Amino acid sequence: MNPGESDDLLVGFETSDDAAVYTMGDQAVLLSVDFFTPMVDDPYDFGRITAANALSDIYAMGGRPLTAMNLLAMPCSLPPEITAEVLRGGADKVREAGAVIVGGHTIDDKEPKYGLSVMGVARPEDIVRNVGAHPGDVLVLTKRLGVGILNTAIKAGLETEESQRDVIESMAHLNRAAAEVMVEIGVHAGTDITGFGLAGHAREMALGSGCACEIELARVPVWPGVVEYAEAMVLPGRTADVVAFLDPFTEWGSAGFTWKGILADPQTSGGLMMAVPPDRADALLASLHARGEEAAVVGRMVAGEAGTIRIV
Repeated sequence: MNPGESDDLLVGFETSDDAAVYTMGDQAVLLSVDFFTPMVDDPYDFGRITAANALSDIYAMGGRPLTAMNLLAMPCSLPPEITAEVLRGGADKVREAGAVIVGGHTIDDKEPKYGLSVMGVARPEDIVRNVGAHPGDVLVLTKRLGVGILNTAIKAGLETEESQRDVIESMAHLNRAAAEVMVEIGVHAGTDITGFGLAGHAREMALGSGCACEIELARVPVWPGVVEYAEAMVLPGRTADVVAFLDPFTEWGSAGFTWKGILADPQTSGGLMMAVPPDRADALLASLHARGEEAAVVGRMVAGEAGTIRIV
């Protein structure tokens, strides 16, 4: 055991899981934190999206959020009404999750930032990690890809927040129902798709699980306009870094530059990706659709060098 570790620490940071997990008797406590600079101009939407993103770390591990604490950095020169709207958006989303905000911390900063430190609970046997996938497992994704690209298009004046209202609502949508279905059906592994894109998080899951991964390009769901913007190189700044990181481990096949950008697109409050045994895949999809969740099979885990990805 390393210094400072405890027998009650079920999940630490060794495999880049979405939250730390500490067991207390017959209950597991999940702890996570996340915050962002603004991805949209509307302060209320910024608060909702950022809160949904932070809560997603708990959902990705099969947990139920209980409490949240605000992390807020704002210039004192901003009108207080803007700060109030950010906090209202976050509070409304936390309330929707069935959790409560119990405090927080604020600082004066030239660049606005907002996020949450979240505590949740689960039964230890219900914890879903981003490791534990088996060769043959089907990869199921909720939420379409491309929000990073479309946020970049908004910032470039090529789209408006109204023209992309469905995308904004998707980012603000909680992964609550998807997490509940994931636990009910039973999966081998799960994670949420955020800053490393679909391919980057698939790499984490495959590496920690001792598997290789195949992503089926034709089955990956994307938002309208994403392919065209990717072809025009309207991409978030971090995309090239993610692609460069993935290159040594990835056979891109027919992906080409456009689809590399989409598969590596950093997602804000993206969906869940679950590795499910093949005999449960149809039940998982049916249950997700019955709860109103988008869901699609995007690939599978296969035997091979751990952490490698093949685009087919």
